[in-house]
Amino acid sequence: MSVGRLYGVGLGPGDPELLTVKAVRVIESAPVIAFFAKAGRRGNARAIADRWIPASAQEMPLLYPVTTEIPVSDPAYNEALRNFYEEATESLAAELAAGRDVAILSEGDPLFYGSFMHLYIRLKDRFPVTIIPGVPGMAGCWAAAGEAMTWGDDVMTILPGTLPQQALTESLRRTDAAVIMKVGKNFAKIRQALRDSGHYERAIYVERGAMAGEKIMKLSDKPDDSAPYFAIVLVSGQGRRP
Repeated sequence: MSVGRLYGVGLGPGDPELLTVKAVRVIESAPVIAFFAKAGRRGNARAIADRWIPASAQEMPLLYPVTTEIPVSDPAYNEALRNFYEEATESLAAELAAGRDVAILSEGDPLFYGSFMHLYIRLKDRFPVTIIPGVPGMAGCWAAAGEAMTWGDDVMTILPGTLPQQALTESLRRTDAAVIMKVGKNFAKIRQALRDSGHYERAIYVERGAMAGEKIMKLSDKPDDSAPYFAIVLVSGQGRRP
């Protein structure tokens, strides 16, 4: 019996209409649909793909043991996630070994800050894999904001807000345009790094871009330092134009 194929399916930034034709085709035909979620919740990826998942599909929720309860710097965080990914890998391997294709739903693009990657590196040498790219979340955010990000020879840098403040500041000083992800609890640090690097007045805050509850404003107009998981900061370049 032949083994199943693993699909990493990019879902785009949140709007179900931003899935690719290929992503929809795979979701509609895969016998097993896997998706990440916090324990006790349905999960954002599952909600995005809802209209495309047939009633006949076997659903496999992959429930994180931790999300924000433990700091990422705590060794217990990595240990808990390592065990989770190992267990999820073997559950998926059992389905694939039995000849069933498995589609793992991935918000944004599967190979860009995605949980799919941790399963992919564990399974890619054991089973055939097809990766279906998705519209990255940041593209959905700058489209929603109507923000032209790079001009001419502008260099754009993508930064995780989890970096130390000095590292953020130095990286921002060296770039023309920037996308800052993983905002959440790092908001105050990001705000200060933008001030120190001289980018503060150009920064745009986008919350839940291309999703329900979308909010877009100049960062300087945001009155507090709180931000949800789905938040991003954009700094557009000012480069060469005809």
